Amino acid sequence: MKAKNLKLIARTEDDLRVISAHLQDAIANVLDIANLEKNKIFLMQLNRFMWEDVEKGVFRKNKRIRTVLKFENVVKVHSKNINQLKKDQFLDFLTIETNQMPDNNYEMKIVFAGDSIIKIISEVIEVTLDDQGKAWETKNVPKHGVV
Repeated sequence: MKAKNLKLIARTEDDLRVISAHLQDAIANVLDIANLEKNKIFLMQLNRFMWEDVEKGVFRKNKRIRTVLKFENVVKVHSKNINQLKKDQFLDFLTIETNQMPDNNYEMKIVFAGDSIIKIISEVIEVTLDDQGKAWETKNVPKHGVV
């Protein structure tokens, strides 16, 4: 049986936490990030580590898959500690933090290792995660230290 690619839609802060959990340890290249201002869309392609496969058992292979993260109804985008001219820079995904602002817009921060952040201001939470193509095996498994 062929596995289906993951597709998640977030419309609430809880939904967004689920997407964030699936993206833990994903890797993004600065080249694969786009803010389409006229369309009010922010897009990012990442190589997602498939934790859901690893957790199925000890005999599973470690895999990554390309996935597209899409934010809609975007008002503004800011970044911190990301050199947009350095197209070969890689970013290690940590989490997405969300809060509702006094004007009822949402501030969503995509947090990467090394204190790199992309802050997205959006009218509503409308975010999709959509796996693309086939997964591939990887020997590198993300490791986390104990805090």
